[in-house]
Amino acid sequence: MSKRTPFYEQHQKLNAKLIDFGGFEMPVQYAGIRQEHMAVREKAGLFDVSHMGEFFVNGPEALNLIQKVTINDASKLTPGKAQYTAMCYEDGGIVDDLLVYMLDEESYMLVVNASNIEKDWEWISSQNSMNADLENRSESMALLALQGPKSVAILQKLTDSDVAGIKFYTFETGTIAGEEGVIISATGYTGETGFELYIDTDKANAAKIWDELMKAGKEDGLEPAGLGARDTLRLEMGYALYGNDITKDTHPYEARMGWLTKTDKGDFVGREALIQKKEAGLNRKLMGFEIDEPRKIPRSGYLIFDADDNEIGFVTSGTQSVSLNKGIGMGYISSEKAAEGETVYVQIRKFRTEATVVKPPFYKK
Repeated sequence: MSKRTPFYEQHQKLNAKLIDFGGFEMPVQYAGIRQEHMAVREKAGLFDVSHMGEFFVNGPEALNLIQKVTINDASKLTPGKAQYTAMCYEDGGIVDDLLVYMLDEESYMLVVNASNIEKDWEWISSQNSMNADLENRSESMALLALQGPKSVAILQKLTDSDVAGIKFYTFETGTIAGEEGVIISATGYTGETGFELYIDTDKANAAKIWDELMKAGKEDGLEPAGLGARDTLRLEMGYALYGNDITKDTHPYEARMGWLTKTDKGDFVGREALIQKKEAGLNRKLMGFEIDEPRKIPRSGYLIFDADDNEIGFVTSGTQSVSLNKGIGMGYISSEKAAEGETVYVQIRKFRTEATVVKPPFYKK
């Protein structure tokens, strides 16, 4: 049976359409994906993302473990800062992408994808030869994402923290709607200004925070938003989704994650394989593409061809962009065709549809 988040009753009252996602009963939409998407782009949306996993790493060996399992350089973090990173297997394939939060000198929180909680926990535990203190608190943490241009004004009504002063990829712990110990993080998956609110349900009433946010945001047009809008918003920004755009069969360099792969930081799992892959050159790259022909929507798994009918890749994510009103997608394309401006052809059902290769983001402010 699917698990439920602390906001299940709120979703039911709002007539959310619920689906199983990562083993949780999650809202895919409320009023409709288009409406929720535009609310986030123009005003604000509130997402329940409590299905994500939270691991706490503590003690004098905490940083050493994080450095061993992640590809970015966590030694650059200071308390109150967050970092986007990924974990790789020995062969360079991606275990997961994740966020690392430095809470204080010997205390970190790792935030992993919902469908990977068990796998990631086992993987990190298996690498913990230095015996860092590890705790999986995914079950007791609730997570809300308040996203959109009005998010600062809405959140400020409920807290004494100066939320406008929380810079991108930094965070602080504060009180929201009288509930204490909430991590207020200026992060998100939509490309908009916004916050992710980590709530320890052993200490704070998560449902109350949802209700108070919805009340505070009413005059600003805040809407509840589901996983459907979350997906269309993230794809417009070209953000990778684990299981689609990145998997154990893809590596960071071909997935446009070279910028966070710090092979000079010292040893980490997958380092040697990644150095070799970079030196050998890339056979394929994760690129974006746009389709101007109306009503032609690319979907995950569709094949990509060149003008001579050679199969040159496949779609990993695709949708009809709500903001741009055209088909957009990402996929792995042979390196010689993976340049901006190249024309490729996506097999959409029986027809091959012309597409132009672009470098995400598709949606630019």
